[in-house]
Amino acid sequence: MKPRLWHSRGYLPHFDGGEIIQFITFRLADSLPQNVLAHWKMQAERGLITDIEVQRKIERYLDTNIGNCYLNDERISSVVIETLKKFDGEKYKLIAWVLMPNHVHLLLRPLEGNSLGKIMHSI
Repeated sequence: MKPRLWHSRGYLPHFDGGEIIQFITFRLADSLPQNVLAHWKMQAERGLITDIEVQRKIERYLDTNIGNCYLNDERISSVVIETLKKFDGEKYKLIAWVLMPNHVHLLLRPLEGNSLGKIMHSI
């Protein structure tokens, strides 16, 4: 499968580099208000801040643990961990993960024939 490399769905750019190690963050829906994200995107579109600065702002905001922080609940976090492990060796090589109260960090390498989008959809 040919990697998509850089692409965007109207917000932060994503990189799908094929079978290379990738760092991924995904978050719970209530962890970052849409108006806050929209403001940062508008600033980036106007050239007031860079995309890297937007990413840094998002990471800092997520680390404040805003929202319901459902990943603090062991019943929920255990389902997330089991899901990550389920596809290890099948769709990707899972190198490391960190579950935060309202977001998850992953370090993985997609296996042949598996795009990053396909992997994230299964997770």
